[in-house]
Amino acid sequence: MAMMSSKKKAAARKRRRFLRKKICRFCADKLTLIDYKDVRRLRNLVTERGKIIPRRISGNCAGHQRQLTTAIKRARHLALMPFSVE
Repeated sequence: MAMMSSKKKAAARKRRRFLRKKICRFCADKLTLIDYKDVRRLRNLVTERGKIIPRRISGNCAGHQRQLTTAIKRARHLALMPFSVE
């Protein structure tokens, strides 16, 4: 591991960011099952290039992220969503 200089340590102490804890949007809506046919909801959790947004960025809980991944893959397989841009 590289050692941080004293300037970097001081700068890191100055700009402490207070991040809000992200909440799972599916838990907040009290959804128990994520449906692959609900393409409008799934499209918000996929980038423009077609990649699934990771859990640490979207704020989903682990169980819903697994269901989401499965639903997106099913929707792609049935041609409801694209695999990639082109």
